Amino acid sequence: MATSKIISALPSGFTATPVIIECSSSTGLSAFTIVGMANKTIDESRERIRFALKNSGFKFPCDHLTVNLAPASLQKTGSYLDLPIAVAIIAHSGQILPQAKDIAFVGELALDGKIRPIRGILNIVESLARRKIKRLIIPAKNYHQAALSATNIKLVPVNTLRELWQYLAQDIEPPIPQANVVNNTETDRMLTLDHIIGQYQAKRAIIIAVAGRHNILMSGPPGTGKTMLASAIPNLLPTPDAKEIIEITKLHSLIDDTQKVYTYRPFRAPHHSASRAALLGGANGLPGEIALAHKGVLYLDELPEFNRDFLEALRQPLEQKTITIARANQNVTYPADFMLVATMNPCPCGNFGSEDQECSCSPNELHNYQRKLSGPLLDRFDMRITVPKPETSVLVKSTTTSTHQHASAKKQIEVALNKQFKRQHKTNAELSSYETIQFCQLSPDARIELERITTKHKLSARSYFKLIKVSRTIADLDNSSIIEINHISEASQLHI
Repeated sequence: MATSKIISALPSGFTATPVIIECSSSTGLSAFTIVGMANKTIDESRERIRFALKNSGFKFPCDHLTVNLAPASLQKTGSYLDLPIAVAIIAHSGQILPQAKDIAFVGELALDGKIRPIRGILNIVESLARRKIKRLIIPAKNYHQAALSATNIKLVPVNTLRELWQYLAQDIEPPIPQANVVNNTETDRMLTLDHIIGQYQAKRAIIIAVAGRHNILMSGPPGTGKTMLASAIPNLLPTPDAKEIIEITKLHSLIDDTQKVYTYRPFRAPHHSASRAALLGGANGLPGEIALAHKGVLYLDELPEFNRDFLEALRQPLEQKTITIARANQNVTYPADFMLVATMNPCPCGNFGSEDQECSCSPNELHNYQRKLSGPLLDRFDMRITVPKPETSVLVKSTTTSTHQHASAKKQIEVALNKQFKRQHKTNAELSSYETIQFCQLSPDARIELERITTKHKLSARSYFKLIKVSRTIADLDNSSIIEINHISEASQLHI
């Protein structure tokens, strides 16, 4: 019999790599061999495929069967190729007609012939569409996620091998699955600025940070509301657009839900004890917390408690908006355009600088704690604020909370962001040095004040431009076309 060839693909970072499945047989003892640098997960698929075919009414060939996965130089892993290998076998044995070159298959098989969803379906759809594949057979449960990017390719959702055979042999179109309605409002995202008592200056800083997508570091003693302020940020962020929804869903489908469409911005809050692989990306090339925060917020509570190697590794994605996972056999690059929000105590005991509690840390402990954060890392924060302990009188008098502050802040942020995209097609925090000079016009008094502050505090070039960008955001919130002296003054209090 002639060799059958079936097209498929495997996720590879933020894209996918096409794979050709070739099936051939020879006379001799019955055997089933898979070659082409397949790892243990691919090798185990032989039994899944064998029983899935038999339980679906197909005959499994009794010859010496060999399946080759090309290119042989590419490491194959996962259960993505179960379905295409099964199709290659039944096509080779004449149970269905060999397929055209413009159709591809992907999916995991169960022993009873059902087709299970896979991770990274969006990567596969986009990659195969670019290679002029006209039809893609996918698991039915992946359909609504895959449909986000299916503009130049027809998706055929199937639940079982028998349903696939009916489509291929009898031209019976499988039904489009009903949308799986998912409530995308997470319960832990319900915190708003209205729930936070006092801390008006810190709330103002949060509004400015979100309005310009500025990285912010909040320092203060325990119990002052730093975590609550950070947790209110997701509800201040604007809803992602269609392109951002695809990017967010692509990343999360690699490690998370294979059916969910992410219509909200991610808020990733890893614990400081998380491994380096979990934070930066795994040995198998899967995205870590930095990439999963793309188009959302990466929240690092107790910043100095994180491993110093990880903190220094943050510097590159903060500047380049991407992260590269370098391994011996592959380099994978993911987008990592996130807003960094971090909190910390002023010292290990948390009372350094407190007026009503004495700090119990020794000078050596205080020095070691503060030097965990390098100067270059601190320079990456556009805003650095102190969150003081709220006055007792404020707490006692607060029998009710405002229900309008959050809604008003969200509207302000929306207007400010619209101004930025209309003026420069990006947020203020994303401006380069050249673009900052081009789009951030200062009044004469503001320029004099900026020069005075820069000279007095000996600001680096990076801090200089960040100060201007924060000032530009404050001006946008004030509906001012140019940066005035009061905008520079307020920005300097939030940055230095």
